[in-house]
Amino acid sequence: MIQSPYGSWKSPISGKSLVQNSLRLGQIQIDSESVFWTEGRPAEKGRTALMTWTDSKTSEITSASSDARNRTHEYGGGAFLCAAGRRFYINNSDQQLYEVIENGDSRQISHESAFRFADMILDSTRGLLYAVGEDHSEPEKIENTIVSISLENGKMKDIAAGHDFYSNPQLSPDGNQLLFLTWDHPNMPWDGTQLMLADLNVDGSIASTKKIAGGRDESVFQPLWDPDGRIYFVSDRTGWWNIYQYSDTYIKCVLEKEVEFGLPQWVFGMSKYTVLNSGDIVASYSDMKGSHLIRIDVDSGSYKEVRSPYSTIDQIRGSKQTIAFIGHTHSQPGEVVVMNLKTEESHIVQRAAETDIEETNVSIAQHISFETARDELTHAWYYPPKNAEYSAPADTLPPLIVLSHGGPTGNSSGAFGLAIQYWTTRGFAIVDVNYSGSTGYGREYRERLKGNWGIRDIHDCAAAANYLADEGLVDRERLIIKGGSAGGYTTLAALTYLDVFKAGASYYGVGDLTLLAQDTHKFESRYLDSMVGAYPEEKQLYLDRSPINFVDQLNCPVIFMQGLDDPVVPPNQAESMVAALIRNGIPVAYLPFEGESHGFRQSTTVIKAIESEYYFYTRVFGIEPSGSVEPVEISNLDELE
Repeated sequence: MIQSPYGSWKSPISGKSLVQNSLRLGQIQIDSESVFWTEGRPAEKGRTALMTWTDSKTSEITSASSDARNRTHEYGGGAFLCAAGRRFYINNSDQQLYEVIENGDSRQISHESAFRFADMILDSTRGLLYAVGEDHSEPEKIENTIVSISLENGKMKDIAAGHDFYSNPQLSPDGNQLLFLTWDHPNMPWDGTQLMLADLNVDGSIASTKKIAGGRDESVFQPLWDPDGRIYFVSDRTGWWNIYQYSDTYIKCVLEKEVEFGLPQWVFGMSKYTVLNSGDIVASYSDMKGSHLIRIDVDSGSYKEVRSPYSTIDQIRGSKQTIAFIGHTHSQPGEVVVMNLKTEESHIVQRAAETDIEETNVSIAQHISFETARDELTHAWYYPPKNAEYSAPADTLPPLIVLSHGGPTGNSSGAFGLAIQYWTTRGFAIVDVNYSGSTGYGREYRERLKGNWGIRDIHDCAAAANYLADEGLVDRERLIIKGGSAGGYTTLAALTYLDVFKAGASYYGVGDLTLLAQDTHKFESRYLDSMVGAYPEEKQLYLDRSPINFVDQLNCPVIFMQGLDDPVVPPNQAESMVAALIRNGIPVAYLPFEGESHGFRQSTTVIKAIESEYYFYTRVFGIEPSGSVEPVEISNLDELE
């Protein structure tokens, strides 16, 4: 075994490994005996292909010139539909609906250039698609509706309007009713949504509508019909996202547990459970140990756990005695999995990446909890440094990278990720913090962040770092924090307001909350009302919590990564912070990326970003890098020397 300082170990994972033959596995659907999913391809400039597994063969059903991706709510999701033998998708270039004909050829269905679409559902009897429509004809007044679109001539009609947002249209088995979710500003969908039941006219328009569940303080998620016309939905009315059944005379909880069967609806097309032809439910729930599969007999209330090697399970779809989902283990990347429920045997249809990393080099996530307030615990996933070929000198400790996830209403799952192993195999420790406000621990935990963004999250991240340092696991003098988007804000705020971290990395992070409140898209335009306060009424809170206004307090090195086409966090956020740090003599690096939006998709960007980040830390902390690393310009670096 080679002895070498932490951070300098030669890793089997390069920046190129993160994108070489790697895919972003997306949403799943089943139609008859075929499984469909999307896969983003960094090697093809982020293009998203629509794939199928039919008769045990995998193939793309769209053409190489297509890009099955939408930008509704800016984050997209729900960009394809495969039902009754027909295949539909939204093309990224024009955001219009297309139907796959054969050999990847497509015909355009919609012709509404100002519109974006999501969450399609097929009405074969009427020859219609129902979908969420987002009208951008007036950029300052974007309208969201449920629309019907004729498959014959593409004619579109609004059938539900008047609310700020819509999602999840679901047609009843007899074709006479439509379920959908709606919510209004200032709510986000995890704050409160309404589940609506509409009666349809012969032409597919809505005759009448009634609310059957949800409200301002109840988040309803993923409504579904079963084959017999019964209605199911997920609700957090008891403080946990559990599954419910609705009839005209009652609403009953299918299985009451202090676990989560739901997710924050950042994108369309999410699925955490499926109703089989038998009427049974197969669902994935999450707790502190990870994800679990469960099969529920609704009528009797009995259930059984379904054996699975996967620690994270998402995108569950079902048909007869078959389910498909995306699963991650603690030691392998995500996989599209098809499972026979009778035998509980699984078949791997597609892998997110082919990796030859030896299991002896894999750092397995360890769930940790630590006290951050009296009688309150905060949770995180800890990854110790791991490389079978190396050890560090005695009496030395590894640098720690604290990950602050995005959202901030989101979570970290402990699933295997090459981007984490990139660091641990080099001798860095990682802690992925589910700070107050994260999902997966019930509504009360999620609401800890209300009014406290920039306070509870940064103190929780600092507490995670201090806890590990107190335990003698990491070097207190080499504590790093990094994050993207909202996690980038937490990173910058922690570096500015706390004297804990020695360096940071912001990926398209927020530096000025007032700019974010004034210059962001409709979906999130009132998000900060609950996270910070009403704007401009409580403008002072925004000023007080914006790192850009207190940059003189930021006295450690930071590297910034920014997409130049980002509509969620515009580049001026990063550029303002970088300029201020340069003026103040703080070491700083800035990497702008053309053609990148909110979240990096191109392989060249992904490689450049992580390798530049590693180079940055080696210079800041005086680490001898493993192998050759392309330098990046670091302003004021001489201030450290």
